[in-house]
Amino acid sequence: MAQTARSRPDRCPGVVHPWPADDGGLVRIRIPGGRVPLTALRALATVAQEYGDGRVRLTGRANLQLRAMPLDADGRLAAPALAALERTGLLPSRAHDRIRNVLASPQTGLAGGRADLRPVVTTLDALLRADDEMARLPGRFLFTLDDGRGDLADRHKDLGLVALDAATAQLVVGDGYGDVVALDAAPAALVALARAFLAARGTGPDAAWHVPELAAPLVRPADPVPGATISTGPLPFGPVAGGEHVAVGEDGLDLAALSPWTAPAVVVTPWNGVLIPSTSEEAP
Repeated sequence: MAQTARSRPDRCPGVVHPWPADDGGLVRIRIPGGRVPLTALRALATVAQEYGDGRVRLTGRANLQLRAMPLDADGRLAAPALAALERTGLLPSRAHDRIRNVLASPQTGLAGGRADLRPVVTTLDALLRADDEMARLPGRFLFTLDDGRGDLADRHKDLGLVALDAATAQLVVGDGYGDVVALDAAPAALVALARAFLAARGTGPDAAWHVPELAAPLVRPADPVPGATISTGPLPFGPVAGGEHVAVGEDGLDLAALSPWTAPAVVVTPWNGVLIPSTSEEAP
């Protein structure tokens, strides 16, 4: 591991801190685990139609983006647009706006996998938002939660886990592995590691953005246990176990594109797609 030579601050966009693009403000909305109620997604598309270019775009971390949003004289999102975004329910904490970067296996709890990681996502997000210290994480810091199917094997960047069975998981720390923990204890363990990262990253514009950039390992590396290194690649488009994976183009989604969808919640995937569940489960 080596300290970064980076000399500029983290300017990863969020809602409270948009990116001033040529066509207006670029706003990024974090969606932990990718799972979003369809009512909230429709509300977001309405905001995009009223204030932006009318489209909701997807990112490689299963988040959502709006473009051409109005900015005030200080380069912040205009107050009416910010209030409209908050009414969607997708911005539960302004202070933690940019740090809720939580990827999870999109099919988790719907089909396959060794464990249902949706409760882990919910608990981890709640712990992050409840901790003022976590608001200092870089906007690019990423948590990856693989339910054991291996679809996120190439996405691990900072902290995460791989489920070993319905009750246990091995932690992922940077480009290595950590302890085997009970699944219900994993969110607190990840937050503790994030706190250790903050203590070790340094200060100023050259501070580390990612765990592998630290000058010393965050934890003593552990060997991966059997099953922790499985890799299966991205979810294919079309009918899949638990639903249908719909490809979304660069132009994103608008209200018309959402009108045929009826599932209570859909799952944004890190492969520029949306998984529409075939079950009738209630939206989380």
